[in-house]
Amino acid sequence: MKLSPRCLRSLTGLIPLVVATAWPAHAQATYTFGTGANEFSMAFVRIGDEGNLPDTTGAPNPAGAVPYRFWMGKYEVSEDMINKAIAGGLTGVSMSPTRGPNKPATGMSWVEAARLVNWLNTSTGHQPAYSFDVNGNFQLWSSAEAWQSGGENLYRHKDAYFVLPNDHEWYKAAFYDASAGVYYDYSTGSDTPPTPVAYGTDPGTAVYFTFEGGPADITTAGGLSPYGTMGQGGNVWEWLESALDEGNDDPAEYRALRGGNWWYNEDMMASSFRHANLPQEGQEGDDFGFRVALVPEPWHSASVMGAVALGFGLWRRRGAR
Repeated sequence: MKLSPRCLRSLTGLIPLVVATAWPAHAQATYTFGTGANEFSMAFVRIGDEGNLPDTTGAPNPAGAVPYRFWMGKYEVSEDMINKAIAGGLTGVSMSPTRGPNKPATGMSWVEAARLVNWLNTSTGHQPAYSFDVNGNFQLWSSAEAWQSGGENLYRHKDAYFVLPNDHEWYKAAFYDASAGVYYDYSTGSDTPPTPVAYGTDPGTAVYFTFEGGPADITTAGGLSPYGTMGQGGNVWEWLESALDEGNDDPAEYRALRGGNWWYNEDMMASSFRHANLPQEGQEGDDFGFRVALVPEPWHSASVMGAVALGFGLWRRRGAR
């Protein structure tokens, strides 16, 4: 399924007219941002099975229980996405080093990743996820403004659309297999380490222990997780929204990173391991990247799902003329 926010907005008038349809188990959607030469897309996979039980063997403990549906970026954010967002008006963001348009964007601090997420929201008419003062300093939301689903989160606005995934969202997308009702130790759907590769898409592989060459392109970063995400193990570390202590109540506290990178060993990719760093500019690493999540699920009701199904059929027919 390929729908842009513009397409979704055009379907709102159809909502009362249609009957519900069910999402496939591994539904995917593509959102388009920017315009003209600066247009780019992000692919998302649906993470359903809300209310799943937590894992009590990983870190943090317990982990992975999410009481709502959401969408996770299938791939890490690429350099091309950042460059086109900057050309489209994003400020306060830079990357270093640069390796190529389809490589994961690295050398970005947590606050820079948060600025990109805010731009994704504001450029599509949504509420910014993160609060910055006039000097560009990250701030907490008030309790009345803060995200409350699954627990109060003063980092994230309650009406945010695109976000950095928090620890539990990221963990679930990486390690949970809803069809079996189990958590795996690695994001390739196994309790044994994936086969190390420099790049590729074969099941059961991940980009790690390669030492040379740097990370793979975001679309060749190893096998998929049970939900269908790529690169949550190996390739580059990924910033999470969450503070390492899960409090999310101090703007300057350490933020969690997960997944390992292209040259670390399998221990760093395991569900039991988390890395962390300070969020401020100057604390970025050339192996730190990130991916974007989408919450709450935009098609959370039966009527909206039906509208999307009907509207997509109409949209496809128009495109075929």
